[in-house]
Amino acid sequence: MNSKDTTEIFKNAPVPKAVISNVIPSIISMIMVLAYNLADTFFIGQTKNPYMVAAVSVATPAFLLFMAVGMLFGIGGTSLIARMLGEGHGEKAKNTSAFCFWSGLVIGLISMFFILIFARPVCRLIGASDDTIDHATQYLSIVAIGIPFLIVSNTFSNIIRAEGNAQKAMIGMVVGNLLNMIFDPIMILGFHWNVAGAAVATVMGNVFAACFYTTHLLSKKSILSIRPKDYKIGDRIATGVFAIGVPASLNSMLMSFSNILINNLMSGYGDMCVAGLGVAMKVNMIVVMLLIGLGTGIQPLLGYCFGAGNRKRYFAVLKFSLCLALGMSLIMTVICYCGAGPLVRAFLDDDSAFGYGMSFARIYIYSGPIMGILFVLINAIQSTGAAIPSLILSVSRQGLLFIPLLFTFNAVFGNATMLALAQPVTDYCTVLLGAVLFYFTCKRYFKPKTPEPESLSD
Repeated sequence: MNSKDTTEIFKNAPVPKAVISNVIPSIISMIMVLAYNLADTFFIGQTKNPYMVAAVSVATPAFLLFMAVGMLFGIGGTSLIARMLGEGHGEKAKNTSAFCFWSGLVIGLISMFFILIFARPVCRLIGASDDTIDHATQYLSIVAIGIPFLIVSNTFSNIIRAEGNAQKAMIGMVVGNLLNMIFDPIMILGFHWNVAGAAVATVMGNVFAACFYTTHLLSKKSILSIRPKDYKIGDRIATGVFAIGVPASLNSMLMSFSNILINNLMSGYGDMCVAGLGVAMKVNMIVVMLLIGLGTGIQPLLGYCFGAGNRKRYFAVLKFSLCLALGMSLIMTVICYCGAGPLVRAFLDDDSAFGYGMSFARIYIYSGPIMGILFVLINAIQSTGAAIPSLILSVSRQGLLFIPLLFTFNAVFGNATMLALAQPVTDYCTVLLGAVLFYFTCKRYFKPKTPEPESLSD
C-alpha cells in the first residue's frame, strides 16, 4: 500500500464525503473515550461511596498530564505528517512517526517511575483531602504502570489518521476502551477492588490499544514507520512536531492544571462540591468529546490540502465542517441540558452531591452551542503549522483567560455555583479569540499566489 492509495480520499473525494469519512471514525473513537470515562465514574458510584468518586476526580488531572504528552506527539506528528504527505515527502513522514514513537515511549517510562515513587505527595498537591488521599493515591499508583502505553496509544490514535487510515485509528481506540468498560464492573464490583479495579481496567485498555497500533505500524499495510533505523530528530522533524504539538499539549496540561486549581478552590466548599463538579465535567464531556472528534477528524484532511497548496479545497472543507459543527453543537446542548438530571443521578446517590452536580452540569453546558466552532478553528490553525497562533489559543483557553476568571469569580461571588460559571464565560471569549487568530493565520500562511492543482471534486 502506498501513500497515493491511502490518501486518495484527501485529494479527490467530494468534500462532504471526505469530511464525513474522516470525522465519523474520529467521533466514534471519542464516543468510546467518553463511554470509558463515564463507565469509570458510574461503576465507582455504585460503591455508594462519594469519597471514591471525589478521589478519582482529584486524580484525573494528573492522568491528563500524561495524555498531554501523547497529544504533543500525536497532534504535532499528525499535522507535520499530513503536510509532508501532501507535499509528496513520504520518507520524511516515516522519520516523523518513528521520532514520535520512540520519544514518547522514553518520556512515558520516565514518568511511570516518577509517579510510582511520588504518587502520594502528587495527590496531596493536586487537591486530595484527608478523606480522599488514600483512594486517590491507590488509583494513581496503579494507573502509572500504564503511562508508557497511554502515551503510545494517544500518539498513534492521531497519527494513523494522517496516512488516511481513520478506521484503523478508530478500531484501536474503540476496542481498547471497550475492554476497559468490560473490566470495570468485573474489577470494581465483582472483585470489590473499588478504585483499584478502575485503575487496573484503565491500564489494560491502554496496553491493548498501544499493542494494536504498534502491530499495524510494523506491518506492510502502513506507509509510516516506528523502526529505530527511521528515527530522525533533525531535518526540522523535531521542531515541526513541537511547533504544533507543544501548543496542543499545553492546552491539555493547562486543562489539568486548571482542574487542579478548581478542585482546590471547590474543596473549600466541601468534598461533595468536588464530587458534584467531577460528575458535571463528565456530563459536559458528552458534548465536548463528540466535537473534539469532529475537529481532530478534519485536521489531517485540512493539513493535506494545505501541504498540497490547494486553497480552494481547504476552505471548502472548513466551511462544511463549521456548518456541521454548529448543527451538532446545538443538538447535543439541548440533549445534555434536558437530560442533566438523570445523567448526574446515575453517578451520585448522595443528595448533597447530586444537587451540586446538577447545578454545575447545567452551567457547564452553556458552552455547548459554540464548542464545535472552537474545536474546528483550533484544528484548522494547527493544520497549517502556525506555531504562534496555536500557542496563543492553547494557553488562553485554560490558562491566560480561565485562571484569572476562576480566581476573580471566586473572590467576587464566593460561592461554588458562580465558580463553575468561569468555564463557559472563558469558552465564549476563546471562540472570539480563535476567530481573530484564524483570520491572521490565513493572511500569514496562505500566500496570495499559492498555486492550486487542477480542479478537484468539491
